[in-house]
Amino acid sequence: MNKVYGTKNYIHYLIEKYSDMLIRISYSYMKNLSDAEDITQDVFIKLLEKRPEFENTEHEKAWLLRIAINLSKDKLKSAYFKNTAPLEGDFIDTNQKDDEIIQAVLSLPIKYRSIVLLYYYEDYSISEISNVLNIKESTVGSQLSRGRKLLKSILKEDFEYE
Repeated sequence: MNKVYGTKNYIHYLIEKYSDMLIRISYSYMKNLSDAEDITQDVFIKLLEKRPEFENTEHEKAWLLRIAINLSKDKLKSAYFKNTAPLEGDFIDTNQKDDEIIQAVLSLPIKYRSIVLLYYYEDYSISEISNVLNIKESTVGSQLSRGRKLLKSILKEDFEYE
């Protein structure tokens, strides 16, 4: 599926369609909205630089997610990022009821967090997650199961203390 990257309409369409998803996945790594937004911008810059040809919209979406994940991991490894402290309260807009669940998801180890976010928040199948993250479907299934168990125990603790 060859698109004309030079047209403002197509770029605007991609930004409208994918920016929220890319911010969410980047935020799951960075835990900082400003950094997640920066990474999302960098994803679209990379798209304009590389101008890849996609077979279909799923290929397009998977490519954008992969770039967002890689850029997030790279930023976490950078010397600059290791020397900065995150701002408290910098969080994606949600209603109050969802805050506890999202905070619990974000507290999961990254290998579970990414899979839980892709599965439950982006409606990806296990097969699609396997392709995006370049891991076996069986690994996705077992990490999703472990992530659910951890999430359940985190949420159970939170509700016991209220």
